[in-house]
Parts: sequence; C-alpha cells; structure tokens
Amino acid sequence: MTSREALRAPGGKALTARQRALLAELEELFLVEGFVQFTLDDLAAKTHCSKSTLYALAPSKEQLAVRVVAHYFKGAADLLDERIAGIEDAREIIGVYLDGIAEYLNRAHEPFMRDINDFAPARAAYELNSRAAAAKIRSFIRKGVADGVFREVHATLIAEMAGVLIEGIQTGVIGSRTGVSDAEAFTALSELLLGGLATRSVSAEGGGG
Repeated sequence: MTSREALRAPGGKALTARQRALLAELEELFLVEGFVQFTLDDLAAKTHCSKSTLYALAPSKEQLAVRVVAHYFKGAADLLDERIAGIEDAREIIGVYLDGIAEYLNRAHEPFMRDINDFAPARAAYELNSRAAAAKIRSFIRKGVADGVFREVHATLIAEMAGVLIEGIQTGVIGSRTGVSDAEAFTALSELLLGGLATRSVSAEGGGG
C-alpha cells in the first residue's frame, strides 16, 4: 500500500483530518483488543462516532478491519524507512531494521495477532508486509555483498529464510516454542544474519583473542 492509498477514502477522496485521527484510534483499539469480536455499533460507541462515519472509511466491518491492519503495517514500513535512511553500512541497516520491527510489534497484543491469523483478508495484508520485509532484507544483503562486508551468498534464499522466521515471530510461533519475547527473537535473528553473512576477515576481527 502506498502513502497515497493510505490517505484515500472509498471512492478515491482524500481522508479528512478527522478520518485520519479515527483510523489511528481504531488502530490503537485493535492492537490491544483485536477486531473480530466487534460490530460496527461497538466500534461507533468506542470511538464516539456514527456508523456513517465508519462507513466513510470502509463499506463494511470486514473491510474496515483490513484497512486498519494495512494502516498499521504501513506505519511500520514508513517508520523503518525513516530509521535506515542515510545509513550506508549494510550490517547497521539490518540491525536497525530488525530492531525497529521488534519495537513496532511490541505495540501489538495477542488478540490482534490472533485475529489477523484467523481472518484471511487481514492475514493477506500481513503476508504482504512479510514479503516486503523479506524483499528489503534481500536488498540489504545484496548491498553488503557488493560492499564487501558480507560474503557471497544466495541473497534471495537467505532473505526468504529470514522472512519465514519473521513470520514465525509475528504470529507468536517462535515465542510460544522458545519462551522469548518478540524483541529477543528479532535480536537473535539479527545476530544470526549478521554472524552468518560476515566475511571471514570480519568474523575473525569480531572473534577476538
């Protein structure tokens, strides 16, 4: 989803300031409580607006949920792009990128992630985000190889493997099996990638005595 799409209401009209604020309010609500159990009446009551105001964002509760989920992931993508802007070292880029994912995901509570997994259209938005993250990591790996800080690797394969791990973290599978937090899991993923990709000379320098 592009930023232009994120600021459009059904029919292509730009969102008003009130609609943008409402979208952010719904995001915060969904992140804590999930969304499957809510009716439009519930959402209107919780956000102190009319159902017609909600319909202006999306024509149904299901489509509204998808829009809010997409808004959440779009916010994550924008934040991460800002954080890595201007960083040249691929190793630092990967570290900052994965740390940012961990920080952003800490906002999402278990009901939200569960509802995403259980609701196919929302899950599709989530999977789109995971594929985008894998593509980003692939580009970072290729940059590191080109710059000589990473050894020659199959960038696409490594990135897809990282994407599978990211999905496992985001869905709670890794946490439930290992007992670690998402932040700890992303730190471990960063260490795994950076340690495994480092050139022999870099690895030797980092090994010390």
